[in-house]
Amino acid sequence: MSPSCLKAARKASGAGAATLPVSSSAPPMTDAAAHLVPVEQTPSLRRLLDLAWPIIISRSAQVVVSVSDAAMVSHLGQDSLAATTTGGLNLMAFFLLPMGVVFIVSSFASQLYGRGDHAGARRYGYYGLAVAAMAQLLYFAGALVIPRAVAAIGYTPAVATLMQQWLTVRLCTGGAAIGLEALGNYYGGLGNPRLPMATQVLCMVLNVALNWVFISGHLGAPALGVVGSALGSALATLTAFLVLLGCFLAGVGEHPSARQGKAQLRFAELVRMLRFGIPSGLNWFVEFGAFSLFINVVINGLGTTTLAGFMASMEVNQVAAMPAFGLTSAGAILVGQAIGAKNLDQVPKTVKLTALVACGWMGFVGLVYLVFARYCMLPFAPPGAEREAFLDIAAQLLTLSITWQMFDATVMTLAEALRAAGDTAFTAWVRGIVAWCVFVPGSFISVRVLGGGIGWVVFWLTGYIAIMAFVLFLRFRSGAWRKLDLAGTEIPAL
Repeated sequence: MSPSCLKAARKASGAGAATLPVSSSAPPMTDAAAHLVPVEQTPSLRRLLDLAWPIIISRSAQVVVSVSDAAMVSHLGQDSLAATTTGGLNLMAFFLLPMGVVFIVSSFASQLYGRGDHAGARRYGYYGLAVAAMAQLLYFAGALVIPRAVAAIGYTPAVATLMQQWLTVRLCTGGAAIGLEALGNYYGGLGNPRLPMATQVLCMVLNVALNWVFISGHLGAPALGVVGSALGSALATLTAFLVLLGCFLAGVGEHPSARQGKAQLRFAELVRMLRFGIPSGLNWFVEFGAFSLFINVVINGLGTTTLAGFMASMEVNQVAAMPAFGLTSAGAILVGQAIGAKNLDQVPKTVKLTALVACGWMGFVGLVYLVFARYCMLPFAPPGAEREAFLDIAAQLLTLSITWQMFDATVMTLAEALRAAGDTAFTAWVRGIVAWCVFVPGSFISVRVLGGGIGWVVFWLTGYIAIMAFVLFLRFRSGAWRKLDLAGTEIPAL
């Protein structure tokens, strides 16, 4: 998770078929399933791009949801824009931990698919759905504490009221958002990102349409303003999840052997997923906590115009970074499948290829910012006297973000590859230490204590991401990921 985030080709290897032991309580295997044939991978630009483009569209569609929320309420004024964009950031505090947990579904699914165990991969789709159900229960409870939590931060009364309403509505379908991620990662691990892409595009189209209906009041609906943008996003997310859930239950887009016999869900596998998934979730959650504190304390202290400008520039950064995130997610799928097929020597080649393509994209994005920063921020500019001040700050921030683009692409590539291998705990520790011991105190002292401005904000953001890139590079080069056993051996059935 970084500010850009807030982000099988076959080859004869002679490795032979991998055979999984069978539980004594599991149904007998058929002759066809008795020997599981691993999927063998060789890294290539074509394979990377074939996997990446549906993920890019999926992730871009997700960001369009938040961007459309911001752009479509901007005419309501600066308070509405600040409440919607900052509310979206704070919503991630609820989403990131379970979302990070279900991201590990892709790692399990890709390794088991690479091994040839399609039914085993499918079980992790169910485990991801279980995490989503548990998350929704927590979100209903969380909606009760939203008013006090937002009031304690210190927003202006107008922004605080709107943000409370927005967050409460969005949490009502938070479990659907987690479930959509869980199933998307399951299908992605199989090397089938197109089905999740279709549902994310459906979510995006519904979101824009429902925003138009509910924000200003069309087709006989009441004009709900900021609450209308939350309602549109919530309903769109729920609909998309139900569609993808129906496809999963019907076995659409899966290998036929994935549904042979009754699913043998295993509690030990769920525990194993949580063992690796919770550090993966903490990986994002800890970093996001630092970034959220940075926004709510450091940036908020510079005034509402600066807050709105910074958040709008981050929205543009998210859109621009989605192709890089899609590329690194595709690279992680190839890494997981290569590990499952015991083709470990292909992993460094895959990571190198992914890093080169992702860094190339982010370099191009930096050039676009350098020339067109002010034009990129026009859709977010509020009306009235504050328009020019907003554009000046937002364009300046977007231009300065060039300093961290290449580092961000490197972090995404390495973090995703390590996650695919199951090296989640190390990354979580590193993010936590660097975020809370370097980034948060450094930015707070520079801006709130010493009175520094936007330049110091960019300095600490860039420094933080650069340190992360260097440490993760050393970790990957050490080869510790080669010794990990994510999918494990036989786990008893229930």
